[in-house]
Amino acid sequence: MLEELSTAQKVVGVKQSLRALREGRAGKVFLACDADPAVTGRVEDACASVPVERDFTMAQLGSAAGIAVGAAVVTLLNG
Repeated sequence: MLEELSTAQKVVGVKQSLRALREGRAGKVFLACDADPAVTGRVEDACASVPVERDFTMAQLGSAAGIAVGAAVVTLLNG
């Protein structure tokens, strides 16, 4: 599952993920299981028809997304 994050088009972070969700560009959202719900709550609320994966930590998501720090939210983009 995480291999998908290293190769697919994606955005990292709450603001960029919310923008992708609003614009209908989000295909799947990864929320870190150890992230503060106050940070990820708005994204989770916006994921009405988008699949959400919650099985990974911030460190795992950040590493898979190719960034040097943890990531609370990573969103895969459509096409």
